[in-house]
Amino acid sequence: MQAKVRYKILILTLLPILLTLVSLVFITIYWNISYTGKQLFMKVKADLTVAINTLSSVQQNQEKLLDRIKNSYEFQTRLRALQAGDNSQVVEIRRFLAEQKQLLHLDFLQFITIDSAAQDPDVRQMLPKMKDTGVYSGLMVLPGARLARIDPNLPAKARLPIIATPRAHSPSLSEETRGLLSRSLLAIEGSSGSPAWFLDGGTLINGDNRIVDHIRDLVYDQGTLPERSIGTVTIFLDNIRVSTNVPLKVDNIRHATEGRALGTLVSEDVRQKVLDDGLLWLDRAFVYNDWFISAYAPLEDVRGQRIGMIYTGFSEAPFIHNYLLNIIELGTILMLVLLVSGMLVYRGAYSLLQPIERIHHVVNAVQSGRNLRIGELGLESDNELSNLAEQFDNMLDLLQRRNAQIQAAAEQLEMKVEQRTRSLQEKTEELQQNVKLLNETRHQLVTNEKLTALGELTAGIAHEINNPTAVILGNMELMRYELGDNAAAVEEEIELVIQQVGRISTIIRSLLQYSRPGEFNAPIEMQQTGPIIDEMQLLVRHSLGKQEVVLLSELNASCPVEVNRPQLLQVLINMVMNAAHAMDGNGRIWLRTNDWTLQDKPVGVKIEIEDEGCGIPAEQVGRIFDPFYTTRKDGTGLGLSLSYGLIKRIGGSIEVRSEVNKGTVFTIYLRHKAQENHVLPFEGLLGSANQTRR
Repeated sequence: MQAKVRYKILILTLLPILLTLVSLVFITIYWNISYTGKQLFMKVKADLTVAINTLSSVQQNQEKLLDRIKNSYEFQTRLRALQAGDNSQVVEIRRFLAEQKQLLHLDFLQFITIDSAAQDPDVRQMLPKMKDTGVYSGLMVLPGARLARIDPNLPAKARLPIIATPRAHSPSLSEETRGLLSRSLLAIEGSSGSPAWFLDGGTLINGDNRIVDHIRDLVYDQGTLPERSIGTVTIFLDNIRVSTNVPLKVDNIRHATEGRALGTLVSEDVRQKVLDDGLLWLDRAFVYNDWFISAYAPLEDVRGQRIGMIYTGFSEAPFIHNYLLNIIELGTILMLVLLVSGMLVYRGAYSLLQPIERIHHVVNAVQSGRNLRIGELGLESDNELSNLAEQFDNMLDLLQRRNAQIQAAAEQLEMKVEQRTRSLQEKTEELQQNVKLLNETRHQLVTNEKLTALGELTAGIAHEINNPTAVILGNMELMRYELGDNAAAVEEEIELVIQQVGRISTIIRSLLQYSRPGEFNAPIEMQQTGPIIDEMQLLVRHSLGKQEVVLLSELNASCPVEVNRPQLLQVLINMVMNAAHAMDGNGRIWLRTNDWTLQDKPVGVKIEIEDEGCGIPAEQVGRIFDPFYTTRKDGTGLGLSLSYGLIKRIGGSIEVRSEVNKGTVFTIYLRHKAQENHVLPFEGLLGSANQTRR
C-alpha cells in the first residue's frame, strides 16, 4: 500500500529534527565514553599511586615503631645492663619485645646481634642499604623453612590454598607456602658507637588484610563510586592474591559476600605485562569473576627483583549501567520531542494536506477503474493545488477518450489475430500428422530390413553350427567307448562337453524359433532360480577367473517362476559376461535375487546384476537392446537383443540403470505364471529400444 502524501510531508518535515536529535545523542554518547572513560582511568591510576604510597608509609610506620621501642625506657634500661656485661638481659629484652609485638600488632619482632645478622642470608641483604640511616625497610619473599627461623608460627599463617581462576593459567601447585614480608631492620649502637645489635620486625602480608582495607577506605570511601560499585585493593605474591578485599561472590546489588578471593590468580594478560615485562597496567581487566577498571604495578623486593603486584580497581558494570541509562533517557527525550514536533507540524499543515488527500483519493480511484474527478477543492483560483486539480481533470477526460479509441482498435486487431491463429493451428496439426506418418513408415522400413537380414543370418548360423556340434557329440561318445574303464578319470569333463554341445543345440533352436516362429516351441516349466544361477556360476567360473572378476551372489528369492531353463541360463550368462567385459579387468559383480511383489502381493522374482564397470552414457541406454548395436570391437550386438526377446516372450521385462564411471544395474523381472507373448520374429527385440527404461 502506498504511503499517503501527508505522511511523506510529515517525514520530510521531521527528518531534520530527527537527524539533529540523533546526532546530539551520538555526540553525548561519544563524550560519555571518551571523556568519562579517560576520567575513570585517571582515577584508578591516582588510586594506584595512593596505594603504592600507603604501602611505603606502612613500612615507614614500621620503622617508627622500631625506633619507639628502641628509645623506650624499658628497652634502654635493659640495653645498658646488657652493655655493662649482664648477658641475662638478653632474655628480658626478648620477653619485652614479645609483649611489644602483641601490642603493636606485628607478626615478628626479634633482637639479633651483629654476628647473627651477618650469618643470616636474608638480613645480610638489607645491611648494605642501612649504612647511612641505620634503618631500612622493604619487601621480602621467604619459603616456609626460612620463615620458621624468624618465628615458628609464620609458616602456618603464610600457607594459602591456590584456587583455579578463570582467564588464568591452571596452577601447578595446590597451595602457596612462601610468605611475603614487609620487613624493617633498625641498628642499635654499642658502647663503641657502631652497630652491635639490630631490631628486626615486620608483618606477614599473606592473609593480613589490614593494609588493603586501609587503602580501600582511603581511596574508595563512601560517595567516591556509584551506588552499586565496589572498590577493591590487592597485594600479589607473584600472580597469587595473598592480601585482598576482592569478594569471592557478589550478590544482585553488587555488594561483597561470602569472604575474600585469597589464593585466586591474576588473569594471564595482566601477569605477562606486569610481572614478565615490568610495565604498568591501566585498563579494564577480568578480576576473579567480573570486569573491573583496574590498575596494576609491579612490586620489588630488597634486591630489586619483581616479586608481585599491587592492584586497585572498581567494578565496571555500574558505569556501563549508567551509560545505558543515559542512552535510554536520551532516547525517551528524543521520542517525546519527535511526538510533540509531529503533532505541531500536522496541525500546521492540515490545510495543505486535506486537498492533497483529496487528489490522492481520486488518483487511487482512477487506478482501480472508477470514473471520478477532483472537482473544486475550496481553494482560491490562483492556488497551485487548485490549478493542478483542474489540469488533472482535463487530462483524465482526454485519457478517457483516447482509451475508447484504443479499445476499439484493439478489438479489431484481436479478431484478426484469432482468425490467423486458428488457421495456423489447423495447418500445424496437419503437418504433425504427416510427420508422424512419415516417421512410422521409415521405422517400419528399417525394421523390415533388419528382420529380413536377421532371419537369413539365423538360418545360415543354425545350418553351419549344427554339423560341427553333431561331429563333436559323436566323437565324445566314441572317446568314451574307446577309453572304456579309463573314461572314469575324465567322466566329468566328457559330461561337461556333452552338456555344452547340448546347450549349443538349444541356442540354435532358439535362434531358429525367432527366425521361424511356430516351428520351435521351447517348453516352459516351473523352476526355482537358485539352481539355475548355481549352474550359471559354474559355467562362467573359468572366464571370470581369467579376468580376476569376483561374482558375489545374494539369493533371497523363494518364489518359483515359469521359464525355459536353458533360455534363462543363456540370459544370465550373457548378462554376467557383459558385466565382466564392462569392467575390462578385475572387479566385482553382484547378483541378487528377491521376490517381486506389487502392492504386497507376490508377482514373481526380481534378479539384479550390478557391476563396477564404466557405465553406459545416457544417450546410449535407449539403444542397447537393438539388434546389431554394440560398442565392443568383437561383439555381434545380438546378446542383449536375444536376452530381451527371451524374457519378453514369457511376460517378463528387463530394466537398466547406469551411471558413467560408477557402474550399471540390469534388473530382470520374471513372473510366477508366464504370460506368453506371440510376437513376430525379433519384434520384441527391435521394438524394445522405443520403450522407456530406467
